[in-house]
Amino acid sequence: MPIYVITLLSVLNGISLRGSRVVLSLFAIHLGAKAFEIGILIALSSVFQLFLGIYAGRVTDRYGFRLPMLFGSVGGCVSMMVPYIYPHLLSLYVSRALTGVTFIFFTVAIQNLAASLGGAEMRTRNLGTFSLGQSLSGLLGPVMVGFAIDGFGFKTSYLFLGLVSLMPVLALFAFPRMIPKVPHTRKKEKTPPNILDLVRIAPLRRTLLAGAIIFSGVDLLSFYVPIYGHSIGLSASTIGVILGVYAAAAFVVRVFMPALVQRIGEEKVLTISLFASGATYLLFPFFQNPWILMLIAFLLGLGLGCGQPLSMILTYSRSPEGRAGEALGLRITVNKVIQIGVPLVFGFIGSTFGLIPVFWANAALLVSGGYLNRKAGGKAAGES
Repeated sequence: MPIYVITLLSVLNGISLRGSRVVLSLFAIHLGAKAFEIGILIALSSVFQLFLGIYAGRVTDRYGFRLPMLFGSVGGCVSMMVPYIYPHLLSLYVSRALTGVTFIFFTVAIQNLAASLGGAEMRTRNLGTFSLGQSLSGLLGPVMVGFAIDGFGFKTSYLFLGLVSLMPVLALFAFPRMIPKVPHTRKKEKTPPNILDLVRIAPLRRTLLAGAIIFSGVDLLSFYVPIYGHSIGLSASTIGVILGVYAAAAFVVRVFMPALVQRIGEEKVLTISLFASGATYLLFPFFQNPWILMLIAFLLGLGLGCGQPLSMILTYSRSPEGRAGEALGLRITVNKVIQIGVPLVFGFIGSTFGLIPVFWANAALLVSGGYLNRKAGGKAAGES
């Protein structure tokens, strides 16, 4: 029962976060922002998460799950209300900064909580259920916001996202005992733990890099599909449906992910997802028909959909005892290193050469990640 409650809280938080990415891109275009400036907006949140990810993990390991989740939910609500109260381009910068500072605490805490329930024998199943919830929020967030933008405008859409962010806060206050306390397995230390100890673990390091590449592919999809859709004349609701189809495919593949992992192994599934996603990304700029774009998004969801939960499962299982939250925070930090550079570089490419090279460059990044992961996996197999 706890994993389903936790997944529901994650879905509510995810609807707000995933929906905000769509409304941010389209609202920024409406306010006159170019692709490079949108890239700056995208990277702004990642800058704060880059420096706070490891700290958020340590806070979770030391003080438990509930307080970081409360802080993240309250901050998420405030970040969505800023553009509603002051609907200008400056408010989008403030909103993105607040999103980066606050959402990171909720994300790390709830991932650590989901992975810690039931022990190692239940971890794959629990994280599978949790990842299905993330897919559901990826479906509902863009679709609901797309229709909200077309029906009520950008300002009201931010109000809607702010109210959704408020729901986990109300639940955490109304039912404080539904979140279990953290098992304090780490002994108190006179000196703070060295993050380099985690980086030196080769399997963990390889998982972090592959996960970051996958995450960049997912993140760029959320931001650049709206830009591309707007450039070819698609409505906000149609763009939201395209992103929702991607999330639906991710949901489908995650249902079958445990069987795939049992059959061919986690490393091979991760490698295949990287290669398949890179090949699919190449197709986007060749088509403008929304039905074909939905099909491409569905294929991309099948590729990227299992990559995120696999990287989370491998990160948790390969982390030292008592430092799982810190390792998950490091995972987010590594993600943000790529997320900061990629939107800025791709935003410059998009402003200078158009959107087609953006999709192609991201395809090359995913394929290179698949090659590196395959090479590392083969080397590890040979050593064993």
